[in-house]
Amino acid sequence: MIPRLNQRRAACSVNKETVLAQIVSVLSTELATLTRAAQGSFAAATDPDSKAENKYDTRTLEASYVARGQAQRVAELQEAVRAFGALSGNTLESGAAITLGALVTLETFGEQTHYFLGPFAGGTEVVHAGQEVVVITPASALGQKLIARRAGDTIAMRPGLSAKVTAVA
Repeated sequence: MIPRLNQRRAACSVNKETVLAQIVSVLSTELATLTRAAQGSFAAATDPDSKAENKYDTRTLEASYVARGQAQRVAELQEAVRAFGALSGNTLESGAAITLGALVTLETFGEQTHYFLGPFAGGTEVVHAGQEVVVITPASALGQKLIARRAGDTIAMRPGLSAKVTAVA
């Protein structure tokens, strides 16, 4: 994921619990939509009317691949919703190192960006109080740079560009 460094941010307090609830809501909505789609794919794959008409007819096989892929994605989303739900109430003390569940604010050239270090769903975006918050994971390049850092630390974003960790919640 490429950090969003060119967006001007007003100084604003972003509430971690509200952001976490929004992330869970986005994932739950996606889960409900995908669950319905997976049920439709399963029905198409097992429908007697979709039986192969000849040895070259692969509709049923293709439908089963789609159903299996969607079922796997449903399981991943269920785990993500459960994992984010478990982060609720996880508060970090002032001066604490960045860990899973941290809400991090970075500043570059006076512009602030907000990230939530989550266990899954990297790239998910939510807006709270006019501030965009992007979910990153510890496996992402930025996530790896942030783990164990603290407010006041500076990280290299790319050659010639650094960002200062201004807040950790």
